[in-house]
Amino acid sequence: MDASALTAHGEARDAGFYLTALIYAHHLWQRGLAARAVLAIDRALGADLRGDEVVLQQWPLPYAAQAWFLRHTPADVFIGNPRVHFQHLADRMNEPRREQRRWRIWACWAICRAVRPEFPADAKHIVAEPTEPEIFDRLSRYGVTDEARMWQQVLNGSKKQRPQ
Repeated sequence: MDASALTAHGEARDAGFYLTALIYAHHLWQRGLAARAVLAIDRALGADLRGDEVVLQQWPLPYAAQAWFLRHTPADVFIGNPRVHFQHLADRMNEPRREQRRWRIWACWAICRAVRPEFPADAKHIVAEPTEPEIFDRLSRYGVTDEARMWQQVLNGSKKQRPQ
């Protein structure tokens, strides 16, 4: 499997694209490509879903998967600095569905800060970092039903598992 699996969907960013992006992320992870797996999760989160798609019943929005990838990346596997990646992506997001996609990436940024607090922000990229309540509010506004609660559960669980 390679990126052509995603491009095969053309412009469609529907439930089929979503599932393909999740499968591709898993494939990349199994190949030891953690950084690319994180990017594939980003792609899945960019899918145009209403929340009632059947695929979401079995494969909910991948906030928990993102946290798992971040937590379980072996020390000798390249992952880059996902905090900076999320910061840049969220700040530079464009249409379509800019606000929904932007706040999903900020949600991943918050998860990254909880799971991997050792990753620094990009001091050269000045951006107003949102608060957790602000992310929750925007996911409630722009996300699918129950998305904000789902993200908050993953975030809170990530904080409990944080190394001391």
